[in-house]
Amino acid sequence: MAKTEILFHRDELKSAGIEIITMEGLEFKDRLPHRDDHFMLIIQKKGSFSLELDFRKVTLSGSSLCYVAPGQVHQYLSQENNEGWLIFIETSLIVKPYIEILNTYLNAYQTCKISPDHLIFNFVSVLRSILITQKEAFSDSITISLTDGLIGMFIQNLLQNRKPENLIGGQKYKTVVEFKHLVQHQYKKLKQVKEYSELLNITPLYLNEMVKEITGFSASHWIREEIILEAQRLLYYTDLDIKQIAYQLGYDDHAYFSRFFKKNTGNTASQFRIKKHYLSNDSL
Repeated sequence: MAKTEILFHRDELKSAGIEIITMEGLEFKDRLPHRDDHFMLIIQKKGSFSLELDFRKVTLSGSSLCYVAPGQVHQYLSQENNEGWLIFIETSLIVKPYIEILNTYLNAYQTCKISPDHLIFNFVSVLRSILITQKEAFSDSITISLTDGLIGMFIQNLLQNRKPENLIGGQKYKTVVEFKHLVQHQYKKLKQVKEYSELLNITPLYLNEMVKEITGFSASHWIREEIILEAQRLLYYTDLDIKQIAYQLGYDDHAYFSRFFKKNTGNTASQFRIKKHYLSNDSL
């Protein structure tokens, strides 16, 4: 049977909206590439863990953090002598400022190294114990508070030494957050920096400058990234033909889409589909 869509895991979490699984002894060999409708935090104390994340091979070595956002295609590859946790969290449990940061730095800063004795490991242990004893009084309130603290600590480490703290929450940052949100939801319809700058009531030049200052990449980069990434997902994980994929991505002219794809990847869409895709390494 032809594959017309990418496997999407929905509504998997329990009523608490959060689930914590220890990494020791887990077997990932049979897990297929898939998307989730929730966030996943990887908090590793030691050892090695590898996954494919949107065509990048991400390898965590030693004490490390990583997150996978809803909609990102990922597949577990290998693990060795590791200790840590996979934490699955419903988006509704994450406060808006944290969601904005995670979405803003998506595909830019999703991993980092931390100290082997970092406080975050204690947070996870306590939160996991609370989840196991949920029937006790005030367990729900404590779970929400600890989850909020855990995510805050997680993000704090991701952003450490990345960008000046005064940018977070400033007007430029808020504009970039809005831009990234627009791109993630409108990239099939809007494909030019000018179209987004008009929605934000600023010039294309200023939008590019702001986005680069906050994320390290220009606005045009993020628009191309969103289109190419989804095209690669559909080419590799489904059997849709190139015309169908072009149409799904908002291109009436599939020949134009093919030229755009080759210009930005170095391969034609057909070449990308035929050959085994290359995973760029992102190691910690």
